[in-house]
Amino acid sequence: MIPARVFDLGFRGYAETLALQEDLVARRARGEIEDSLLLVEHPPVVTLGRRIRREEVGDPGVPVFEVSRGGEATFHGPGQVVGYAIVRLDARRTDLRRFLRDLEETVIRALADFGIEGRRAPGLTGVWVGERKIASIGVAVRRWVSYHGFALNVKPASAAFDRIRPCGLDPGVYTSMAAEAGREFCLEEVKARIAERFGEVFDLGRPSREGRTTLSAKE
Repeated sequence: MIPARVFDLGFRGYAETLALQEDLVARRARGEIEDSLLLVEHPPVVTLGRRIRREEVGDPGVPVFEVSRGGEATFHGPGQVVGYAIVRLDARRTDLRRFLRDLEETVIRALADFGIEGRRAPGLTGVWVGERKIASIGVAVRRWVSYHGFALNVKPASAAFDRIRPCGLDPGVYTSMAAEAGREFCLEEVKARIAERFGEVFDLGRPSREGRTTLSAKE
């Protein structure tokens, strides 16, 4: 098994991280790098997937990006761990549904490490705790390499979250690890668990984890 690389990007803007993803996708398609997972916390931003138009969102009060992933509108901001999976979809994972289920499984196992029982909801993508959604998932694939990924709510979301219908759902359906457990969580500890479970679920060995990094496009 070839270990994946997991990069902790710290707190970084969305546009810079998107450019980095696109560069890594091209490099992974050429076989220049191994599978990678980027873990990051973003300033407040709304991203729009292919199933929603810009005029349907209005003014959420934060920057808006139209991107190539599936799904509708999603909010990213402080208190979330966002994971971008740069994974070559080999013969075992040419089924995109399975890839999505594996991303869900990564989050579910990481939540279990903190005593939170995550689950799937039939017909929906993402991870739920009871009847409330705790993680959103949306991906794109280029040259059989995935990018975009998941957003796990660790702390309660910003008020900007309430100005859109994230993933087409009422904002009130969303929850966080802090809300479910009644205590605060260290984002670095959550990232460490996600990194471990990602390597486990994707059968990539124990990921080599880079600390806070200055990784940038074309590095």
